[in-house]
Amino acid sequence: MFSLPSTSSSISKKKYDVFLSFRGEDTRNNFTDHLYDALKRSGIVTFRDDPKLEAGEEIAPELFNAIQQSWCSVIVFSETYAFSGWCLEELSEIIQQKNVNGHKVFPIFYHVDPSDLRKQKEKVEEAFAKHEERYKEDKDKIQKWRNALTQVANIKGWHLHDRHESEFIGDIVKSISTKLCDTYPIVHDELVGINLRLEELYSKINIGENDVRIIGICGMGGIGKTTLARVVYSQMSHHFEGKSFLADIREVSNKCGLVSLQKQLLSQILPDECFNFFNVHEGNIIISRRLSSKKVLAVLDDVDNVQHLKCLVGRRDWFSLGSRVIVTTRDEHLLRSYRIDDVYKPATLNPNDALRLFNLKAFDSDTMSKDDFFELSEHVVRYAGGLPLALEVLGSFLCGRDIVQWRSAIERLKRDSNKDILDTLRINFDGLEEREKNIFLDIACFFNGENKDFVMKILDGCEFFPDIGIDVLIKKSLIKVSDDNQYLRMHTLLQEMGRKIAQEKCVDEPGKHCRLWKERDVHHVLTKNTATKVIESMIIDNKRESSKMLNLSVNTFSKMKKLRLLRVLCLSNCDDLKYLSDELRLLEWTEYPLRYLPSNFQPDNLVALHLPYSHINNYGRKIGPCTS
Repeated sequence: MFSLPSTSSSISKKKYDVFLSFRGEDTRNNFTDHLYDALKRSGIVTFRDDPKLEAGEEIAPELFNAIQQSWCSVIVFSETYAFSGWCLEELSEIIQQKNVNGHKVFPIFYHVDPSDLRKQKEKVEEAFAKHEERYKEDKDKIQKWRNALTQVANIKGWHLHDRHESEFIGDIVKSISTKLCDTYPIVHDELVGINLRLEELYSKINIGENDVRIIGICGMGGIGKTTLARVVYSQMSHHFEGKSFLADIREVSNKCGLVSLQKQLLSQILPDECFNFFNVHEGNIIISRRLSSKKVLAVLDDVDNVQHLKCLVGRRDWFSLGSRVIVTTRDEHLLRSYRIDDVYKPATLNPNDALRLFNLKAFDSDTMSKDDFFELSEHVVRYAGGLPLALEVLGSFLCGRDIVQWRSAIERLKRDSNKDILDTLRINFDGLEEREKNIFLDIACFFNGENKDFVMKILDGCEFFPDIGIDVLIKKSLIKVSDDNQYLRMHTLLQEMGRKIAQEKCVDEPGKHCRLWKERDVHHVLTKNTATKVIESMIIDNKRESSKMLNLSVNTFSKMKKLRLLRVLCLSNCDDLKYLSDELRLLEWTEYPLRYLPSNFQPDNLVALHLPYSHINNYGRKIGPCTS
């Protein structure tokens, strides 16, 4: 979901990662066979020639093609390698590809001294004596072989010496895997702003440490968690003996159950085996036994229940040392409660990257091609607030449409949010407890950007238990606290989602909404006298010209028996008031026009009273623990 310029290399077009060059009669059934198996187990696509192809001295055309279709060649120099004209012809083609196309070459010196190859002495000298005798009429061929052998012998390679072959092969595979990962095409051309995020995430994954590490990627819906995980998976998978990417775990678990996910995990890591078990407990046992000796990379995408982790990751000893598990979720508490090693929280895109991503989707280019669309594009980018999902959805929707349609779509966004975006964002809200939902909606409709301690006192007075509730919302990536821990913040689109939810029960009649903040809706309720007892909070704001004509009557609030929060901003027209709800926790009224509050008002539940520039001079009673 993030975007950046393409960094893909020619490897993306190659059929093989590695071409193995070796003398069959020396190493086919021992060292080279073990090396080939180790490369294959690490997910490195390797070409090894069919022994039947060596029947003649002329190199088969399919081997030329295989060399050309490989990112690199690994050459196993054994004692009689130079005696094979086949091997030397193969070597010449490898050097040709290296010099012309940048083909990578990695020599292995298996019981041979590279200086013998460079100087072409000892057995190498003996081999070339035989070649010169055989190819008397083709001195150019012999010289080509000599040059190729000298050139490769000067390349830094791996020396067996007196080491154990298994350890030696392990180091070779690890080195090749690392080199492959450094050049593999890990991102698509349309990804913007991902490089810094990858650097930050890789520092937490720390693949160089020989431990089992679980890393979380946590953030609001649409921030790009899955995209990051997929890029990391693509780039790092060659480091591991087994790999698994379990997508959409929340949805799959609800539809198919945890057993299906356990089987998917095992089948991806051990693709040649079939697993038949029918309950989670059996799955736990099989995973822990079969994978405990494997270095694996597992990505668990969209986890929303700790049982997902218990049944798929279990304990760290379920996997071999060096394994890495990456978990994407919207719920930071879930990660912390499982005691994972670290959490990465991707940020929204900065304005420049956001505009580039939007342009890629709207204009198929990361730069603006039409000046008359620039202002409209900036408007959409501001609306999206750096959220990659929103930028992609809106950019794709506007792509190919004319400027009149753009203006119409942008005006519609002010009234009706994009359904695809809001549906994605809403998932976390639907999983909240009722009191947490009320806290979220109160912040979305009234308290976004306000002082945290003040809001907490109000919500505590509403018996919403904000100490735990606010923490839940933060951990579920629904709200944030400012860097100085002073203010509550909510992303613009999350706020819009919350306000949309607050209007759901009765879209056409605002008097039946729990929360009223839109000037148009408030004006309708107060002028048409359509208020009901459902209303719990209201903001009356004197912004529009028509609001100056708004006059609060004696019985304006008489039907609002459950009113908890009331803010009246700069409204002076009020003849008299006979009623205010005793449920009020917050009463804020700028330039309150009367000299007293209603005589029957019982402020026992009031937490905050704020009446700046008011005409009041006598409350008639002590108001209690309020601010004024």
